[in-house]
Amino acid sequence: MIRGVLGKTFRLVGYTIQYGCIAHCAFEYVGGVVMCSGPSMEPTIKNSDIVFAENLSRHFYGIQRGDIVIAKSPSDPKSNICKRVIGLEGDKILTTSSSDFFKSHSYVPTGHVWLEGDNLQNSTDSRYYGPIPYGLIRGRIFFKIWPLSDFGFLRDSPNGQRFSDD
Repeated sequence: MIRGVLGKTFRLVGYTIQYGCIAHCAFEYVGGVVMCSGPSMEPTIKNSDIVFAENLSRHFYGIQRGDIVIAKSPSDPKSNICKRVIGLEGDKILTTSSSDFFKSHSYVPTGHVWLEGDNLQNSTDSRYYGPIPYGLIRGRIFFKIWPLSDFGFLRDSPNGQRFSDD
């Protein structure tokens, strides 16, 4: 009798470990559901919107200019940030307002990306803390789940002119 109970217990523990490993791999490498907070990505992503982030792009260097990513905050590693990729390594980025008389540029170093929020007036981003290492990127957001009225793929940046370095 004890042998039967022990056998069932070990089987249950074994299955739990196996499914735990599968779940970990799915969330680490495939993706997951994320709730975004803060106004920095408005109007594209509003406070408390729920989105799907896939993690495969970051593993295969598939992050491109214009993608919205989840990354570890360079100023607070315990929190994540949600920003749009404005520049990739080697890109020249306009770091002042396009209306400023004297324009200032910055270059994105190797192994880094330049991130900015869509709500430029209310976003702490690479204009504040500089380019961030590619390794801090956790995933790429591409699909909004909630609210249902906005269900679907995310739209392009309202700041499209930020991608050019004229």
